[in-house]
Amino acid sequence: MESSSSSSRQMKHQVFFSFRGEDTRLNFTSHLLKALKDTGLNVFFDEETLERGEQISPALSNAIMASNLSIIILSKDYASSKSCLAEVSCIMNRKLTQRQIVLPIFYHVDPSDVRNLGGSFKASFNDHESKSLDQVQRWKKAFAEVGKLKGWHIEGGQFDRPETKYIKDIVEYVTKKLMNNKSSAAFEELVGIDYQKKTILKLINQKDCRVIGLWGMAGIGKTTLANVVYNEISSQFKSCWFLQNVREKIQKQGMESLRNNFLSKILNQEIDILTPSIGPTIIRERLNNKKVIVVIDEVDDPDLIDYLGVKHFGDGSKIILISRDRQVLKNGGADKIHKVNKLNEKSSLQLFSTFAFKQLNPTANFRDLSNHFVRYAQGNPLALKVLGSKLYTKSRKEWESEVDRLKEYGQPKISQILKSSFDELDELDKNLFLDIACFFKGKYKKKVEDILCSLYNGAVCGISNLVDKCLLDIIHFEDMLEEDLRQFHPAFVVKTTFCSRSASAAKPLIISMHDILEEMGKDIIRQEAIGIGNCSRLWSPNDVYQMLRYNKVSLMVYL
Repeated sequence: MESSSSSSRQMKHQVFFSFRGEDTRLNFTSHLLKALKDTGLNVFFDEETLERGEQISPALSNAIMASNLSIIILSKDYASSKSCLAEVSCIMNRKLTQRQIVLPIFYHVDPSDVRNLGGSFKASFNDHESKSLDQVQRWKKAFAEVGKLKGWHIEGGQFDRPETKYIKDIVEYVTKKLMNNKSSAAFEELVGIDYQKKTILKLINQKDCRVIGLWGMAGIGKTTLANVVYNEISSQFKSCWFLQNVREKIQKQGMESLRNNFLSKILNQEIDILTPSIGPTIIRERLNNKKVIVVIDEVDDPDLIDYLGVKHFGDGSKIILISRDRQVLKNGGADKIHKVNKLNEKSSLQLFSTFAFKQLNPTANFRDLSNHFVRYAQGNPLALKVLGSKLYTKSRKEWESEVDRLKEYGQPKISQILKSSFDELDELDKNLFLDIACFFKGKYKKKVEDILCSLYNGAVCGISNLVDKCLLDIIHFEDMLEEDLRQFHPAFVVKTTFCSRSASAAKPLIISMHDILEEMGKDIIRQEAIGIGNCSRLWSPNDVYQMLRYNKVSLMVYL
């Protein structure tokens, strides 16, 4: 199984330069090139000086495709070069399809002339059109789009800044953008999250929405979504910080050390809040003057929010909290809580394919098997990534074997990550989770509550806790997917569906659980027991039969 060369291409360059040599090669472009290289950036710089024609060479096209960021230096006669226009067309296509960062520098030209194809550019395009070149309309469209992008306008003249200061600013911007930007290097992780990104950005733009919670099960993409939003808007704030792995940091260094490090980053000064010369009052006053954006990942203690002092941040500040527990976000003061949704089928297949085939779609002879794994993952990005990576370059026979293995044992790496949520539960909630995983997935919520309340005190509250921690979900019967309905008798499904759609009928609620979580719960039971006779729960009819036949013990049966 081979993937195409374009899809498996590694990023060879961080920056691609597009410029007209006769205009800027010996001055601005050469100085900017040196400054970028001095920072250690890998820059593609075409050393040829001759006009290459209207078709871009394969080498240049590959260089553009293999770069994270393109800088276009738009000079007065830039559009007179057919090769430059071909580069622009290729760059803008890369921006559209693969989200490449494009930075225009309007060097002694008016940006409005670029947008509107005016000034010297009008004559250049008229000249190309007079030669009946087929590519002119495509060039025009790409060129005008460049003029709409934000960049640097270097006017020149006695009232403008020295070019050295522009170069310094550009280098700092490019360096920061490449350090923060993950979309080109890890584009596969961003499949299918554009809609949710826009939702979060809308919340951030609401004046009365200061603290935003991102909530969802492990592996659903909460941190990835927060990272994309953070990278897009962090430049709008005086200070910014993405505090990752909070739970792990607290375990290793303690709360006090975490707080001091956090405040040191925000205030850009080494901070020890217990130092008398600094003191809490001074810290609060300084924080009040800061408009910041902060992301705090893996929050499992609502008291941490106040402890870090985020309530003292200045007006316009935004705090994004990430947690698997909705109640923690509520208690932590989140103004809005966004549940991070699973990927739809199309995006799931794309994400799986980027890892399994290094392209956005499966090869034809693996499409049927790919759909098996996509259905198993049920829109969980972590599961799609783990499964796809495991199957990369494997034969069809190995893929078929993995399908059978999943049915029997699940995927250990995925379960291991998800199991951290289970480990944090108290004993009651653990028992409820295991009971539901083994017996009650897809059953009526009312009936499940009645059964479990007869066994455990506080079962209703426990079920609510499991929902808050994204280990369960409560859905309406009519919202269940078609494959989930197969567990019911067909006639029952028809009758219930008809009734649920009646205006007067109450919509029945169903206990739902991700297949991976169900398998994880059953795997926990298997690992706790040695042999069928020691299992705390039996869900297979054959196992129940064997238990009764050979062990002759009584069983509690859930009806």
